Amino acid sequence: MTISTADIRRAFLDYFAKHGHQVVASSSLVPADDPTLLFTNAGMNQFKDVFLGAEKRAYTRAVSSQRCVRAGGKHNDLENVGYTARHHTFFEMLGNFSFGDYFKQEAIRLAWNFLTEELKLPKEKLLVTVYAEDDEAFDIWEKEIGVPAEKIIRIGTSDNFWSMGDTGPCGPCSEIFYDHGEHIWGGPPGSPEEDGDRFIEIWNLVFMQFNRQADGSMQPLPKPSIDTGMGLERISAILQHVHSNYEIDLFQALIRSAADITGAKDLADKSLRVIADHIRSCSFLIADGVLPSNEGRGYVLRRIIRRAVRHGYKLGANDIFFFRLVAELVKQMGEAYPELKAQQATIERVLKAEEEQFSRTLERGMQILGDALESLEGDTVPGEVVFKLYDTYGFPADLTNDVARERGFKIDQAGFEAAMAEQRKRAQQASQFGTDYNDMLTSEQRSDFTGYEHEQGKAKVVELFSQSAAVNELKAGEQGIVVLDSTPFYAESGGQVGDTGLLRVANGGFLVQDTVKLGSAIAHKGIAQADIKVGDLVDAEIDAKRRQAIKLNHSATHLLHAALKQVLGEHVNQKGSLVDPERLRFDFAHFEAVSKDQLLQIENLVNEQVRANHDLATRLMGLEAAKAAGAQALFGEKYDDEVRVVSMGRFSMELCGGTHVKRTGDIGLFRITSEGGIASGVRRIEAVTGEAALAFSQQQALQLSSLAALVKSDTNSLPDRIAQLLEQSKGLEKELQQLKQKMASQAGSDLLSQASEINGVKCLSAKLEGVESKSLRDLMDTLKNKLGSGILMLAVAEGEKVSLIAGVTKDLTDKVKAGELVNFVAQQVGGKGGGRPDMAQAGGTQPENLDKALASVSTWLQDKL
Repeated sequence: MTISTADIRRAFLDYFAKHGHQVVASSSLVPADDPTLLFTNAGMNQFKDVFLGAEKRAYTRAVSSQRCVRAGGKHNDLENVGYTARHHTFFEMLGNFSFGDYFKQEAIRLAWNFLTEELKLPKEKLLVTVYAEDDEAFDIWEKEIGVPAEKIIRIGTSDNFWSMGDTGPCGPCSEIFYDHGEHIWGGPPGSPEEDGDRFIEIWNLVFMQFNRQADGSMQPLPKPSIDTGMGLERISAILQHVHSNYEIDLFQALIRSAADITGAKDLADKSLRVIADHIRSCSFLIADGVLPSNEGRGYVLRRIIRRAVRHGYKLGANDIFFFRLVAELVKQMGEAYPELKAQQATIERVLKAEEEQFSRTLERGMQILGDALESLEGDTVPGEVVFKLYDTYGFPADLTNDVARERGFKIDQAGFEAAMAEQRKRAQQASQFGTDYNDMLTSEQRSDFTGYEHEQGKAKVVELFSQSAAVNELKAGEQGIVVLDSTPFYAESGGQVGDTGLLRVANGGFLVQDTVKLGSAIAHKGIAQADIKVGDLVDAEIDAKRRQAIKLNHSATHLLHAALKQVLGEHVNQKGSLVDPERLRFDFAHFEAVSKDQLLQIENLVNEQVRANHDLATRLMGLEAAKAAGAQALFGEKYDDEVRVVSMGRFSMELCGGTHVKRTGDIGLFRITSEGGIASGVRRIEAVTGEAALAFSQQQALQLSSLAALVKSDTNSLPDRIAQLLEQSKGLEKELQQLKQKMASQAGSDLLSQASEINGVKCLSAKLEGVESKSLRDLMDTLKNKLGSGILMLAVAEGEKVSLIAGVTKDLTDKVKAGELVNFVAQQVGGKGGGRPDMAQAGGTQPENLDKALASVSTWLQDKL
């Protein structure tokens, strides 16, 4: 009986748990606090700080099945997916780890026993590599495990020596290979044919035993450690007796589902492989909070989605299809990764929205690329074509390259990058609004912030700036910056604007118009109302009323964030904010417009928490402890080891250095004033609180009263009254249209009496008065029916616009074409047109020439009839 991929994953985790390893859940695909990585790409990523000694865990042995993505940045397998047997954008890495516990002997023994005893792999099918200088590992394999010396290969390259970077932990590796047999081309590792598919690496054991210094020297680590990695898909292929990863049970289920949805017949089609691979990476990325966008991780996700959609289009998919694969993926992997099942609805909505957006331009973009390839001289698609497809139709360059490669072409990557660089340069020039004042300044001072507890306090002037230079004195009337040793003024940070107020000195003061950070110093920007010198003592006093309004809006922002997550989903993440005295603005990741019902639900949730009047609690915690407690942190934000956690009941907990109300009831009232999109995958809500929210509500009530008075109603009956008036308006519009048609019909009947005969054919050329241009087609049909046989040319002049229509009964279309007739007239009134032989329309912009043009029709017809 063939073992399933799910059973292999479980067997691996159970085996190492039985040998004292802590089973650790897969970390997110978005690496936490590691700016060097675009995505998690190895099992050891989440243990990096443990290996470096910067973090302690309650265990010294661990095992995990880590989800990984390699589709951007340094580690990018995207373009190979679908073309090889083992490349994926998403894969699972099985790994066991020792943090200063066991070392080479135990790591080798555990790996060998799992493969040969638990999984029952034939020992004769396995061979191993060791680092050329690692005699210890060689001896363990030969003398303790019993692997023949001829099946232990010494490798002297970096393939068998791992390092975390240019300096730091490093050590030799030992890899385990599986021999697929002589019928598959390829040689053992280290041989000229090593790139073949006969010998496949299945497990890499890293022996972390040295600390590389800046001078290149190696110092032994006090606690050598173990880091291993085995690809689940690769070991599944071996155990299920197939050669390609895409033939294992998990992929075959996804491929069959993709074939059913797209109508594809050949299950070996490369496009089905691409789709099956891509649904995994896309779904897990969305589950981990990544949304399609035009930058960073979101752009990589967008590229993967669009590549999958293009392959569906290639298979003949006639409708939106990609999101429909999520259900099968959840069926296959939802048990191992519950977050996938929990986020299924969100994943489906995001994929559907993105595919709908791309599908609108896919066909046109493919047509342009196809035309470019057909007319191409040589084998390279020009960079400007690649850029146009990206800029206008959303075709990532690698997608264009994918299509081109299928047809035997390549792209001018350098030309594309040059066009991209030129676009970035134009964007930068368009957005240069000058350098902010404090961007030119630096300060070595440190200011203590006292504003959490106090709105005023005594302080000493430690630094002054005028323009871009440090000075000892600011004269009255001079603009500048004052730095104090301590201050209650909040410096702009985290979306909260800086405080304003007054620094009082003996003979006057310094009017603070803004407060910003200069390194560790707090800089007060403004105008001196009296002479002020370094060393002066001041009374610092913020504008307390303004600060209070800011606090209301800032605390409401936290409640709004929590409410958005509750109503829209956990994928909602803050993308920016602005908190000032007048309003709050909150930008967040979301893939579609927020409905009116959802906005009402969000507003009600926030106000419910306001009425609950929670105490606002703040406490200082270690960063990791705060995250473990559930505090929301902004991705990409740099936090100190100790952070300030702001909590409002059980509803909201965030890391925040801003100022807040004492109780949520202080907010008074929260009202949303607007919601809209500001970028792909990013929405913005603006709202008001306190007195501003009350004013907003009163203004809305006043407007309702005014509207009610206009329609002679009260506010309670206003919806019914408006619906009644709209219905009356529709009825009147219908009656008016019927009257116009009746008048046009009457006018048409009168017109027929003006028809003349040209060579025995009834002909009419006329300019109509009191007839709308949109009625011309109906009028023409009526006149042709009444005329029976004949030719008609009608015109209407409305302002500077001329509308023309020509009609020819079917018995005469072999002699006169309506399109030719209407075009003859249109050219004389500054336009052109065309249509069917029996009816054609046109427009013009020279009504002053209309009478003369209509008069020339009879002469034109005499030549035709």
